[in-house]
Amino acid sequence: MDRVPVETVSVAAYRIPTATPESDGTFEWNATTLVAVHATGGGKRGFGYTYADPATAKLIETLAERVRGKSALDIDRIWADLIYGVRNLGRRGIAAMAISAIDAALWDLKAKLFGVALVDLLGSVRESAPVYGSGGFTSYSINELQEQLGGWAAQGIPRVKMKIGRDADADRERVRAARAAIGDGCQLFVDANGAYTVKQAISQAEDFAKSGVAWFEEPVSSDNLAGLRFIRERVPMDVAAGEYGYELQYFDEMIAAGAVDVLQADATRCCGITGFIKASALCESRSIPLSAHCAPSLHAHLGCALLPLRHLEYFFDHARIESMLFDGVLTPRDGALHPDRSRPGIGVELKEGDAERFAI
Repeated sequence: MDRVPVETVSVAAYRIPTATPESDGTFEWNATTLVAVHATGGGKRGFGYTYADPATAKLIETLAERVRGKSALDIDRIWADLIYGVRNLGRRGIAAMAISAIDAALWDLKAKLFGVALVDLLGSVRESAPVYGSGGFTSYSINELQEQLGGWAAQGIPRVKMKIGRDADADRERVRAARAAIGDGCQLFVDANGAYTVKQAISQAEDFAKSGVAWFEEPVSSDNLAGLRFIRERVPMDVAAGEYGYELQYFDEMIAAGAVDVLQADATRCCGITGFIKASALCESRSIPLSAHCAPSLHAHLGCALLPLRHLEYFFDHARIESMLFDGVLTPRDGALHPDRSRPGIGVELKEGDAERFAI
């Protein structure tokens, strides 16, 4: 294929209220902001997105000048230029999320130019991407917790995750209630979002093990690599972290520290699909499994194309937003997402008319 220049890069931001007020171990929220990017070239239009602050959209407007006119096929070249472009701002945080949304739009555009689904552009290693249902917010009552997690288990999703970290005693009760709701045939994951101390996390893990908890996410802050390793070496379940990784060096340091059994990465944060692919290669080189954080529509094709991926997060908030505002959204079947290979690119399109009422 001949060189196809990127003609336009546009961005919009949308603030979508949550169904109910939500919280985890360290944060509370009542809305989520979707930042959407479209890139055009060769008569095609690519779509990418991130979940971030509206300030991300303003930075994307500035970075767009580094993309226009370059070949839509040369994604690594554009990606590197965007990295250089935020050098004096600092790559982590908003800058990485801005790059992530642009990069995803470019991958979507490239696959559309070739007329294939992203998974077929990359090459698949599996036909579907296993998921885990994720929600169980600390703001939920016991009944709401059981209804949500039990509902996913009844739908055939064989693993579910709940939030903990607000109250250690209450967490133990809630974990037991969750186990009762999902039965013995479903794996139970917990996520403290860094709310515990090291000793507290170990004590909690001993009790959670009685309920068969198989995954302990961010028992302490993900910045505390020594603490994560100390916990990991003393608890029976997998310890996971990495969702706040914005660059490859972060993941490298986390793995080298022996801090996790499973690395998490998020293509809406880690400098896009390109950054996620690089994180996957790092995991493969270290024999560490990879799990995709949130944004299920963006990760479905990657989940089928990357060998180290264990599963991806079917996060309640993002699944809800994507089902509301995206055309072509996937729903789990037999505990996995099955990409629609008849749809080119990442397989979803923003329903801009429906999204307009949430526009910032």
